[in-house]
Amino acid sequence: MRKLVAGVLAAMALVLGLVGAGAATGAPAAPPTYGDDVIVEVEGNAADGFGIHYYDGSARYVPTDSEARAECDEYDTVRGRVRCRTGIRQWYADLKELKRTLRWALAQ
Repeated sequence: MRKLVAGVLAAMALVLGLVGAGAATGAPAAPPTYGDDVIVEVEGNAADGFGIHYYDGSARYVPTDSEARAECDEYDTVRGRVRCRTGIRQWYADLKELKRTLRWALAQ
């Protein structure tokens, strides 16, 4: 979970950096080669699930919030369930913010 959140935040920083580089030269900049983890589009929402599309053409589909919460209910302790639900809420909030950031960056 932490890796995904860190990846989402890193992708947001990368997109903002690319927008700055593209604005300076007047042409869209190709992403640097950091591997296959450059996010180019996020679609969907928490209720229906998010789709994350990468620069290399691959995609990853995140479960809906109700499916994720159902998985959290499988934890044995209350602390584990609360930690899982909190992580899920933050994860979806980060994906929503990334989706908004990408939309803004591509409109520039």
